[in-house]
Amino acid sequence: MHNTNRFFVFLFSILLLAGSIPAEAKTEVNDRLEPSSWWIGFKNPVVQLLAYSEDIGYLRPETDYPGVSIQRITAVENANYLFIDLLIEEDAQPGNVEIHFSDGKRTKKTMVLELNQREKGSATREGFNSTDAVYLLMPDRFANGNPDNDNVAGMREEADREAPYGRHGGDLQGVMNHLDYIADMGFTAIWLNPVLENDQPESSYHGYATTDYYKIDPRYGTNDDYRELVKKANEKGLKVIKDMIFNHCGSKHWWMEDLPSADWINYDGFVRSNYRLSTISDPHASQADLKLATEGWFDSSMPDLNLRNELMLNYLIQNSIWWIEYAGLQGIRQDTYPYPDKHGMAEWNKRINMEYPNFNIVGESWIGEAAKLCYWQKDFPNSDGFNSHLKSIMDFPLMDAMHKAFNEEGGGWNDGMVRLYDVLANDHLYPNINNLMVFPENHDVGRIYNILNNDLKSLKMVTAFFTTVRGIPQWYYGTELLMDGNGYDGHAHIRHDFPGGWTGDEVNAFVRDGRTEEQNEIFDYLSKILNYRKTSAPIHHGKTLQFVPENNVYVYFRYLDDQAVMVLLNNSNDEARTLDGSRFNEILSNYSEGKDVMTEEAVASFDSFEIPAKSARIIELN
Repeated sequence: MHNTNRFFVFLFSILLLAGSIPAEAKTEVNDRLEPSSWWIGFKNPVVQLLAYSEDIGYLRPETDYPGVSIQRITAVENANYLFIDLLIEEDAQPGNVEIHFSDGKRTKKTMVLELNQREKGSATREGFNSTDAVYLLMPDRFANGNPDNDNVAGMREEADREAPYGRHGGDLQGVMNHLDYIADMGFTAIWLNPVLENDQPESSYHGYATTDYYKIDPRYGTNDDYRELVKKANEKGLKVIKDMIFNHCGSKHWWMEDLPSADWINYDGFVRSNYRLSTISDPHASQADLKLATEGWFDSSMPDLNLRNELMLNYLIQNSIWWIEYAGLQGIRQDTYPYPDKHGMAEWNKRINMEYPNFNIVGESWIGEAAKLCYWQKDFPNSDGFNSHLKSIMDFPLMDAMHKAFNEEGGGWNDGMVRLYDVLANDHLYPNINNLMVFPENHDVGRIYNILNNDLKSLKMVTAFFTTVRGIPQWYYGTELLMDGNGYDGHAHIRHDFPGGWTGDEVNAFVRDGRTEEQNEIFDYLSKILNYRKTSAPIHHGKTLQFVPENNVYVYFRYLDDQAVMVLLNNSNDEARTLDGSRFNEILSNYSEGKDVMTEEAVASFDSFEIPAKSARIIELN
């Protein structure tokens, strides 16, 4: 890769015309300009355009659009690419910026950048935070709102609802049709698994093998549909979090047949990652192990992107900004966060934070130990001086603890409810504990109901816990229907179709009459807590005071100013407990009355607390 000014680009074109540079056989090229639109008024006034066309690298770009000028031209080893830095002045006006590519004598090609004015208040938009509760859904498996887009001419995979790893036809219209269902439960944000084009031959329904970073997969809908989804969700009080993947793309991404440069991806063929994320923060790790962890491919159909390449990194940064601005997003969830180059990812965070200071990004750092996970949160004082600038991380240690704690009778030194206590005891490691995303499950692990041995009482306890503990709670679609599935049996078992999402389904679980008595029991339990949570300042912003579990009963408080919430979890299978209130006097002495959140009954005395076996109590204190 090398940078060049207009003179050198012009020189290349003259040499080509003179026959001094031999013409090479080229892959069939379809013209592209990415991004094809941009906005006036960013703090960084420069946008870098990727221009792709046959031998465009030998041409000279020019524009005479007022307020827009070419600041730099970057040619790469593949002459079918040219990268153009445009400086957009604050006084530029919206319109179509024509970029003319000439060979020094005449214009050979013209590409157009649509220049727009930013929406008012765009820069100060509020991202998701600890006041929110997030509903995670997989679009292909949620609801089919438009059967006409199930199959799209020219795309490699067609819908087959009977295929466990095939496309089932869920789409953006299906999500739009059921926004009320999500909002009425008490959720305030939705996270959709990736919806960008995945034109792979098979098994790409999940969305994690991107083949076009600027295009919604046509089997989900259009870019306009996605923007409309965000708008409608916002109108119903739901923020939208976009799932992104910078570690890898799909093997059928359009550029894979004609890479800009040899270092666009890591390795020139499939070399599997060792997935050892501890090597990144390990001061003793070998370079060989570190390289394999961060540069090895996630899978054979997912080439690993090289974010040390400045052009690649800038392409991905701008793509994020483009989607935030175009669709009106309130958050990003970044997949496989530690695997790409960490310094590039830190730069990405800084650039997003510069343009949107109140925006939030959560990184999937699948690490089960707090001492290693904390490395990835913004402002942790790492011994190597690295700062990720990543505001939010996913609390996998707490997920692991939930999977074990609620299945154990306790009694040992570190089992049962003590597991939850011990995870929170590590909170001193995190710079911002309220910006941890907490969850009992997601789309990559076994269903929590399965993990809890299909015990409804245990699921209600888990629900009470993770919705009241510090952080941002995330729920996985269908758990309110007691969806079951062992993750060890494969992803097909944990990504079921939502009943009622398809015309002809025998059951419609989107409505009360379509759910069983047990399903409505957990549905109502979740809804009661989440709708209470919406207005609870102690749960949103409060500190935590926890007491060492005794007899497998765990008690903690969330408190802020003159308000507090007391949570009691009795994980005993067959014994109700009576707790002596004097044990909690250091905080209870500050309050005079309480109310049981679930029953709405007054709690007149703090002398003792009754809690049935295998149950939770949530008490609001005033």
